[in-house]
Amino acid sequence: MKNIQEKAKWNPVFRINKFASQSDYEAGKLLESVIFKGNKLTNAGINEMWTLIAGTGGEQFGSAANLIVGTGTGSESATDTELTFTNGVKKPMADGYPTYGTSQKVTYKAVFDGTSANQAWNEFGVLSKSSGGILLNRKVSTQGTKTAGQVWELQLEITLS
Repeated sequence: MKNIQEKAKWNPVFRINKFASQSDYEAGKLLESVIFKGNKLTNAGINEMWTLIAGTGGEQFGSAANLIVGTGTGSESATDTELTFTNGVKKPMADGYPTYGTSQKVTYKAVFDGTSANQAWNEFGVLSKSSGGILLNRKVSTQGTKTAGQVWELQLEITLS
């Protein structure tokens, strides 16, 4: 009898599209685009995924989900929650997001306008809802400081293969 080993790969890719102003955002005039990879799945997020997969309900990581950014720099941990974020700012999904159901992936996107999350962007994640939600994942990566007037679009694409 052969020992068969099956592996799944979780591949998260974050992208931040940075625009100098609302008018530049509307015109698609990009200031900078950065890509960074990886994250730590949380215990609560993993348990919630199994709850959803098993068909017994649970929180939703769909249109009610939010992307969260914060200023914290502490290491990711499987026990992280929304409260782990320092100065966490949440934004709901942009229209039409998340996208899912093809190419073994889900794509989340939120837009932080000129008045929101004007701070260092060091930590990132997906919350199942705007308040008291389940944190799916957390990534710590210094990505600059958003200033007043700038519009930053955060996208997270997670592929499972």
